[in-house]
Amino acid sequence: MALTLSELLTHADLGLRLAGSAPAGQDDEIRWVAVTELENPAPFLTGGELVLTTGVRQRTAIEQRRFVRVLRRAGALGIGFGIGLGHDGIPPALIAEANRWGLPVLEVPYRTPFMAIGKLVADSHSADHYASLERLIAAHQVLARSLLTGGGLQDLLKHLGTMLGTDLILTQFTAQLYASSPDIGLPTMDRWIPYPVPTGRRDACTLWAKKPFEDTGIISYAQNLISIELNNLMKQRQAQRALAGQVMTDVVRGTLEADEASRRLAGIGVNSTKRNVVLIAESAAHHKNLRGTTLPAALDGAVSATLDSDLVVMIEDDGAHAPKLGRVLADHLTEAGIHATIGIGGSYTKPNGLRWSYFEAKEAAGRGLDVNEPERLSLTSLLLASEDVPLGDMAGEAIGPLTRFDRQHGSELVHTLETYLNLNGSVAQVAEQLNLHRNTVRYRLGQIAELTGYDPAVTADRVQLYLALAVKKVAKA
Repeated sequence: MALTLSELLTHADLGLRLAGSAPAGQDDEIRWVAVTELENPAPFLTGGELVLTTGVRQRTAIEQRRFVRVLRRAGALGIGFGIGLGHDGIPPALIAEANRWGLPVLEVPYRTPFMAIGKLVADSHSADHYASLERLIAAHQVLARSLLTGGGLQDLLKHLGTMLGTDLILTQFTAQLYASSPDIGLPTMDRWIPYPVPTGRRDACTLWAKKPFEDTGIISYAQNLISIELNNLMKQRQAQRALAGQVMTDVVRGTLEADEASRRLAGIGVNSTKRNVVLIAESAAHHKNLRGTTLPAALDGAVSATLDSDLVVMIEDDGAHAPKLGRVLADHLTEAGIHATIGIGGSYTKPNGLRWSYFEAKEAAGRGLDVNEPERLSLTSLLLASEDVPLGDMAGEAIGPLTRFDRQHGSELVHTLETYLNLNGSVAQVAEQLNLHRNTVRYRLGQIAELTGYDPAVTADRVQLYLALAVKKVAKA
């Protein structure tokens, strides 16, 4: 701790003596020592200095009183007056004015050089700074050790909160990732101070510290540690999800024997002897962010994977909690800046059950709601679940000519066909919904039959076209 005036007086070798009667400021730290013989040294003072002078410019009582007032306004901590040069003793007018303003005055004997006082104060500051650095380095070690020993960000925030004497929260956009203690609400700007955490991505991670607290420089170090750890965690999630995605790809394709599928699922943490539900998160705009994003606390025990551009989450559940968990996942992704559609599959056992749940969730996600609950597995999804049925190719052959024709001519044959099938083949209803003449609808249906080879008016052909459109939605063929 830096020297105070009271402590400076205890150094007998300096021979200092308190000449005034003003007690104020004697226990304040001396920020620096300023030696001056100027009439007005105020422009060179920042406050908290012990001003040393011999008073050679202050010959009259008026000048001496003015000098005291100048130092008082400049925020000086006290005056050290050297005697034996310009004055044999401290002028009474200077002491009286200093007493009036509560500014301590020290008598500095002729034998004591000003440099000795300055050196003593500078040494105390150096020692204080060195002690602060030692404390800061020790704090650095505590925070780094909390990560290296497996405590993670939760442990780091706990230690950092203890050091600062306040609560801490780490958020991503508006989602809370970690907190120094449980049951802390989301921060508000009027009571919390935000510290951005750079991760090299547009994920808006922020460390929040609740007022009041005193930062000794440890927060900037914590920001860097948190940044490194968040990047490491995201890379780990991406790698784990890629590995789980490879297993799920083989399970979904049905290329594994039951025992082999069960063994590989167990390797990524999925117990296929229990009932499992698949949740699928689709996001055309933010599908890259799905690979490394966090999951909400409610899904801590879930296994996640990336399959194609989707986030696949497998949870052990009998189906009762799946809709609520799907909503929690949707809300969490929204808070993290990811706009996604959630599809929920049914609850089944065994690897084949996981396949069915996957295709149910995939089909559900295509319904367009934020969260889509499961329905019975459709014939389309069952056919898609079979690797032996090239339904995707068949759908492409059936719908491809219509898609190309629409693109080349700006027509709406695919939309007309979808409307016709959804309205159970009623030309009148199609014409009304699309605001077309009935003959125009019939003409378009004739074009569809000519381009695809399937007549929408014929039941067998209508089934082919319906399945092709359904596959286009589910498999994005």
